[in-house]
Amino acid sequence: MTARAALRHPAELVRRALGIDGPSPRSSVAAALHGDEPETAGLNGQETAQLRGIRRFGATGAVLMAVGALGAGAQPVLQNPVQGLRIIGLPARIPSVALTLTMTGTVMIVLAWLLLGRFAIGSLQSGAVRRLNRSQLDRTLLLWIIPLSVAPPMFSKDVYSYLAQSEIAARGLDPYAIGPAGALGVDHVLTRTVPTIWRDTPAPYGPLFLWMGRGISWLTGENIVAGIFLHRLLALAGVAMIVWALPRLARRCGVAEVSALWLGAANPLLLFHLVAGIHNEALMLGLMLAGIELALRAVERSEPIRGQSLLLLLSGAALIALSSTIKIPSLLALGFVGMALARRWGGTPKAVLYAAALLGGVALVVTLVISTSSGLGIGWVHTLGTANAVRSWMSIPTLLGLGTGLAGVLLGLGDHTTAVLSLTRPIAAVAAAFITLRMLVATLVGRIHAVGALGLSLGAVVLLFPVVQPWYLLWAVLPLAAWATAPAFRVPAIVFSSIVSVILMPNGGEYQPFVIVQAAIATIFTAGTLIVITRNRLPWRVGPGQQPAVPEPQDPPRDDAGAESRGTGRVTPGQGLR
Repeated sequence: MTARAALRHPAELVRRALGIDGPSPRSSVAAALHGDEPETAGLNGQETAQLRGIRRFGATGAVLMAVGALGAGAQPVLQNPVQGLRIIGLPARIPSVALTLTMTGTVMIVLAWLLLGRFAIGSLQSGAVRRLNRSQLDRTLLLWIIPLSVAPPMFSKDVYSYLAQSEIAARGLDPYAIGPAGALGVDHVLTRTVPTIWRDTPAPYGPLFLWMGRGISWLTGENIVAGIFLHRLLALAGVAMIVWALPRLARRCGVAEVSALWLGAANPLLLFHLVAGIHNEALMLGLMLAGIELALRAVERSEPIRGQSLLLLLSGAALIALSSTIKIPSLLALGFVGMALARRWGGTPKAVLYAAALLGGVALVVTLVISTSSGLGIGWVHTLGTANAVRSWMSIPTLLGLGTGLAGVLLGLGDHTTAVLSLTRPIAAVAAAFITLRMLVATLVGRIHAVGALGLSLGAVVLLFPVVQPWYLLWAVLPLAAWATAPAFRVPAIVFSSIVSVILMPNGGEYQPFVIVQAAIATIFTAGTLIVITRNRLPWRVGPGQQPAVPEPQDPPRDDAGAESRGTGRVTPGQGLR
């Protein structure tokens, strides 16, 4: 049917827009991004020795970051535990040196991560000939995380907002109606370190997170260091769930688990912003991914969904609903689990309604229980747009608005940034909703695996969101790491993760330009020297010995649920999303 003929038939046009008008000769999004990735043999002796060097290189960078953060991190205004100490407080008295140490450590971890990719995904074109095993990757990841777990907060001061908002809840006040300055006072010890822009804004987080934060406030009172430590434990618990769920989802999608863990869990964005930065996205993403894995265990099994399978399905849905009571975007995962469930039940409109009723009921019950039990109510749904006060250059609609406003100023037409943003942001929201709807339909008709569809939808939501912070990218990168194997995804993900990881200031704010320039020059010189020193010990270059003949593919190891049928993420040719 021609485009003109389609316009005469609105129903046909809608079907074509949603991708439900039958097979298409054009290649699919799934085929372009996903391919099964077989397991390979382990590393040989030379590569194992290089892996140990990479591990030590990254661990050294993590230690440098931890030491530099004593002076260049996001330190509290009051109760700074290193202030005035002779040795441990030295970095705070030499800010340029502290910034250099932190920036050098940051670059070392990013370089180590890229080198580790040689043994995780191999060549972006031909894949890995030999891969490190889970034990080797787990030990590497643990060694890089430990120094950052005991370091001061870095790259963001959001943890101080967590502490202040939790204290508001602990005092019996409504954190969704009043900000730290109004509830605690401008001179309160917890308010003083909250960034000025957030001192008068209510909490944008769900009731589960503030409920846990209220417990932390009850335990620590106004002790900032103790509060930071307990919030970091929550973040580490979220990272542990990510490490547990990601390889299982990867096996379900036919992807090598170490590849998914390398791009997802070992990603510098996760290390710097979820571990060092202590963002509650760690707990949100951990619960979401764990919930998806449990739910898909039931959906993709061959036996009827009852008994243990039904328990798995309900437990997974409950975990996803819990994650949404930390931050609401993760609730999107429940829609894709529901579409996978509806497809199992026949893919009919009635099946979609049944799946929506079942999973929606679980989400509603969990949300009401948490909102009621915490005593915080549902006021949080009115504060979800609090972060929109920030104009982020990483957001496509915001960048368009800022660029248009700047062009108007340069052309003498006046600054119309606010007016343009009022147009670009709603249009972007509609575009993100359309992409999400199309991915839901694609999951229902079996054109794409639910994990991949969720990752693509979250990617659209993040990039078209009014505000995009660097760690928001993990919303999409983590599920896509378990499904997308093509260079079309991995190359941009690797490049963007590397660049964003090294351009942000570790204090969560700004430095004077000359200090940044000095630290950058010293970092480049130090990193170059380290590369020269280790040129024969680390795989900076790919030698002929690292490209042996490709071994026969091996079947991936099965999970403990041996009766499950694995969704490999394959797509049928000609049934692509157009």
